[in-house]
Amino acid sequence: MRAMVVCVSIFLASCTGVPEGIQPVTGLDVDRYLGTWYEVARLDHSFEEGLSRVTAEYSLMDDGSIEVTNRGYNTEKGEWSVADGRAVFVGDRDTGHLKVSFFGPFYSSYVVFELDQSGYNYAYITGYNREYLWFLSRTPDVTDEAMRAFRERAKAEGFNLEGLIVVDQSPVTDQ
Repeated sequence: MRAMVVCVSIFLASCTGVPEGIQPVTGLDVDRYLGTWYEVARLDHSFEEGLSRVTAEYSLMDDGSIEVTNRGYNTEKGEWSVADGRAVFVGDRDTGHLKVSFFGPFYSSYVVFELDQSGYNYAYITGYNREYLWFLSRTPDVTDEAMRAFRERAKAEGFNLEGLIVVDQSPVTDQ
């Protein structure tokens, strides 16, 4: 039983780590990071499969944690999917390494490894390994130059971009 507890603890801790070689940003201003971000591109996973028009809304809670509301449109079902969660900093509040939970006590990494610190207009996010990657922006559309810079940085950091999805952010009709 004790070995099982140790194994589960190691597994859960590994889900909140940082991929080898990736450095979370420092100098993060939480108040500037809060608000709405649009998902421009992602490596797809089952929890976002088929979703377009994806946004993430971050707001500060009284206890200092961050309320996370992810919202995306499932065209096949013709309905919005919403996931509410909570994020807490793993270390210092000015370092872009948080752990986020949408399912009770289970947390996973949220690592900001690139951030437009002058305007907080875009951010590159990964999870605990390189299978997770997001390009977030304050606007639903980005320039070709911004997308190129994202792809170049992601490749330089060792991400496999073969499965990269550029997220449809066009307005939903017939709501």
